Amino acid sequence: MSAITRRAALAVGSAALLGLPNIRRAHAEEQGPIKIGVLTDMSSWGRDNGGPGSVYAAKSAIAEFGGKVIGRPVEIVVGDHRMTPDVGIALARRWLDTEGVHAITDLEHSAIALGTGDLCKQKDRIALMTGPGSSDITNSRCNDRTAQFTYDTYALGKVMARAVAAQGGKNWYFITVDYAYGKTLQADATRFILESGGKVVGASLHPAGNSDFSSLLLQAQASGADVIAFANTGTDCTNCLKQAAEFGLAKSGVKLAALSMFLTDVHAAGLAVAQGAMMVTADYWDMNPQASAWGQGYLKEVGLMPTMLQTGTYGAVRHYLKAIAAAKTADAGAVMEQMRALPISDIFTKSATLRRDGRVVRDMYLARVKSPQASKYAWDYLEIVQTVKGEDAYRPLSESVCPLVKA
Repeated sequence: MSAITRRAALAVGSAALLGLPNIRRAHAEEQGPIKIGVLTDMSSWGRDNGGPGSVYAAKSAIAEFGGKVIGRPVEIVVGDHRMTPDVGIALARRWLDTEGVHAITDLEHSAIALGTGDLCKQKDRIALMTGPGSSDITNSRCNDRTAQFTYDTYALGKVMARAVAAQGGKNWYFITVDYAYGKTLQADATRFILESGGKVVGASLHPAGNSDFSSLLLQAQASGADVIAFANTGTDCTNCLKQAAEFGLAKSGVKLAALSMFLTDVHAAGLAVAQGAMMVTADYWDMNPQASAWGQGYLKEVGLMPTMLQTGTYGAVRHYLKAIAAAKTADAGAVMEQMRALPISDIFTKSATLRRDGRVVRDMYLARVKSPQASKYAWDYLEIVQTVKGEDAYRPLSESVCPLVKA
């Protein structure tokens, strides 16, 4: 053998040896457990809307499959992003690069969701987004490895604006949290306020975690608005409701529209404070007997009733596992194809579908917070006043700028 031939053979052999770790890892991923990462807030202001409740919800869905799918065990990995994008995206990258995670769910916080969605696309994994609300996720930032399962700012704004307009609300004032989600929520709602013949007479921004809304509420009251919209969530929304009650705004005839309020926010504020406020939700723990039974099990373990984000995690993980069973593989492309092909139906979701832009089209509900006198038992907080069909709630594909739709 010549020296040149010998060197070539050694080079080929070395390359083969270097490639062995990748081959072994790929084989292990094909044969080992299917790992689902719950990337959520376990310790910050979003904990009650994700946190341990999302972990419970994912485990509940896995339990329905007996802990296995296509003969492989299903495992949960939990990460605490603390509502900090850098922390969340770093966790997602580590999971995808070194820990063999096949799908990541919850992703409460739109910036974390957008970054993780990009990573899942790059790494050929799946993002099951149940926590974030930005409508950009399935519009300008769409990709074919993302499913936005629960809600978005487009649907929240559209359902609320049209419902309040039907009740005579005309002049709106926004109190909006000063980051991308709040601004997108205000922008989406404003479109439908104007289309319904109303107008926005003013708006105020506030930092996340604000404790004193008195000056903003006084500005809203002085504007002559007959609707005050809270484009915030969590403790910000709760504080707005409490301080609005102190000023007697609802009693004066002003409508309070909580654009991104969750059941846990109502619980934190109390019915005496939150009564009469309007909100939009994808489901409710007491919407049918099966949901009520699931909610009671959740309450026993978590200590709160679930919000739509946690029930969304249950539904997304369940649909993902159903798609793996149908595809007979955990390959991301094959699984996404089945997720789009199969109808979505579970305790909380009926006859929903996953569109090619990544949007799950499902019914949404307009709800009113009950008065203390109308509430008959623990966590009996909401009255569902209107069901809005999914095709009427979400952005139609004719308006989409998602490249997957144009293609």
